[in-house]
Amino acid sequence: MVPRDGYRIVRGEDAVRVWAPSDGLPKAFCGACGGQLYSDGGDYLAVRLGTVDGDPGVRPRWRQWLESAPAWEPIPDDGVPRFQQRRAE
Repeated sequence: MVPRDGYRIVRGEDAVRVWAPSDGLPKAFCGACGGQLYSDGGDYLAVRLGTVDGDPGVRPRWRQWLESAPAWEPIPDDGVPRFQQRRAE
């Protein structure tokens, strides 16, 4: 999550499209490739890290929903706590 004014699209802004589901936050994506960009929470954006140019300086605190992880993408063995479903609060 970043403040809205802490996120800037540096290329391709004209390709950004938004889909607003009836039960969640509006989702922004690239209309050319379909890549997910962020969810719009008003003052804050939930940014997909694949959109960040460079190292954002954050690291995962846990890995969840491992039961649905694709077999072709191994989960890193990095000591981060793992949860087969959602992490219990």
